[in-house]
Amino acid sequence: MHQINLKLDLAREKDLKLVSNLAAQIWKTHYTPIIGEAQVNYMLKKMYNPQSLLEQIQQKNHIFYLIKVNDKSIGFISVNSEQEDSWFLNKFYILEDKAATGMGTVAFEKLKKIIQPKKITLTVNRQNYKSINFYFKNNFTIDHVADFDIGDGYVMNDFVMVWKNQM
Repeated sequence: MHQINLKLDLAREKDLKLVSNLAAQIWKTHYTPIIGEAQVNYMLKKMYNPQSLLEQIQQKNHIFYLIKVNDKSIGFISVNSEQEDSWFLNKFYILEDKAATGMGTVAFEKLKKIIQPKKITLTVNRQNYKSINFYFKNNFTIDHVADFDIGDGYVMNDFVMVWKNQM
């Protein structure tokens, strides 16, 4: 297996338009078959516009990283610390044509080196089989089922998954 030249770059305010554009591209391809176009558009408008992303950084202490291969952004990750050594993985998205290439696992390993977690929690749509399998492959387990009302009659039907450092 050849070495993947992947790095995580801390995203700054100037990068939020790029994050928003990546989100739109990834979500429209990946999530439309799962939750439908109307909910995708609602969620992009609500959570992935540059102003909302800036508020997530400033008010919720989210840390965004651009996933880059050969200096080209192919996705992004967002985390926030819940308590010492315990993190919430808010967003982990890679362009569809880069999925299932090993890059997600490389990005996850790099993220763990940066944040040094004992525990990482995330939510994932229960119909998002590709992502659920990715998380299983990377040693996450399903902790419980949760539904989140996100407004306008939309509900996120998720699994809450947890990764724990085995060391």
